[in-house]
Amino acid sequence: MSKIKTAVITGGHSFDLPNFTKLFDKMETVDQYIQHWEDFCSSTQETRDGYDALLFYIMMMDKGGPPADGLPWYAGNPREVLGALGESGQGIVILHHAILSYPNWDVWTGLTGLEPDRSFDYHIGLELNVNVVDKSHPITEGIDDFDMYDETYQMPDTDADSEILLSLDHEKSMKHIAWTRDFRNSRIFNFQSGHDNSTWLNANFQTVLERGIKWTAKVI
Repeated sequence: MSKIKTAVITGGHSFDLPNFTKLFDKMETVDQYIQHWEDFCSSTQETRDGYDALLFYIMMMDKGGPPADGLPWYAGNPREVLGALGESGQGIVILHHAILSYPNWDVWTGLTGLEPDRSFDYHIGLELNVNVVDKSHPITEGIDDFDMYDETYQMPDTDADSEILLSLDHEKSMKHIAWTRDFRNSRIFNFQSGHDNSTWLNANFQTVLERGIKWTAKVI
């Protein structure tokens, strides 16, 4: 079986690129192409459509979505490109701070199921006990409850159209931290976890993320 060609789209937040790259290098089923969101949006449609899955690790806080005009021709049209997400049927993963992106934009609200304004507070470096809510889903099948260190967000949970996979019972966190949903023609996997290498090294985190990519790409 060929690897899942995955665009890993970044921007808007600093991160540890060498160790982030190693996270995906460990995935035997994923062929990653890490790129800034501007590079993704300015690439040709043929290039964008060539990916099996799109993973967003962005924190773009433009209210109402990305700009539609005022950019040079070579920058593409981010609003048009991201506004079409889900139409191609490609898998889509929204990872960690990407769930916070584009407040009050209906496209990102549709992808995440979160409140439109996405108001939040955050707490870094917490020790967490993760509860596996659905042990029959392909992403979480066979995984028991586990511990990890990560950043949490305090904010309202996703809506009732989402299927919850992982949860926390922590006073400084939203309750649901991993969920799936459908948007247009695509499968969507939202995973609130993944702040830095202390989380990326967690074997259960790695398994859930890789399976999440596979599930959205309809491999499992």
